[in-house]
Amino acid sequence: NEMLGDGEVSIQVNGARVLRIQESVFTGLWRAVELDGDGGLIGDWIEAGPLPEIVMEAARTGSRAELPLVEIPSGAMNSPALLHELRAQMDGRRRGDPAHVLNLTLFPLTPEDHQVLERALPVGSVAIMSRGFGNCRITSTTARDIWRVQYFNSMNTLILNTIEVVDVPEVALAAEEDLADTRGRLAELI
Repeated sequence: NEMLGDGEVSIQVNGARVLRIQESVFTGLWRAVELDGDGGLIGDWIEAGPLPEIVMEAARTGSRAELPLVEIPSGAMNSPALLHELRAQMDGRRRGDPAHVLNLTLFPLTPEDHQVLERALPVGSVAIMSRGFGNCRITSTTARDIWRVQYFNSMNTLILNTIEVVDVPEVALAAEEDLADTRGRLAELI
């Protein structure tokens, strides 16, 4: 614990398996613990890579291949078009396809639009928090390969709000150059 420390990214998985994952001070080196229903320790391991495999597996396992049909209330302006676009993206999507990003910050959305999106895209089993210059919250939804990504400034004000159709958002992954740096730093430490 002392050697690895806590890095900028923490992950919670709440689904069929309950996991708490913390990136170490070495980018791409993750400490994962699995807990039982009473919070007791089942497993404890270290994994190296852009993101622990169990995270992507949990997001896909806890999701559906289709968006649910939701009632569109009066007052909803842009959410029907956004849902149509998301359904089209899901229909033709293959693993490994590039991300399709909807920038909600640029859309005029009514409170009813936000309600529609929340009902169509309930929070999934994976929550990722990246702390750096402000915070980035990344949550899976119950729709396969659809993620909510929200960026907050240091005053915790939402500055960018997106929906991403992708295997996992790029912002959640440790970059290849950071992984190479970690390999070098670990070699020096050893």
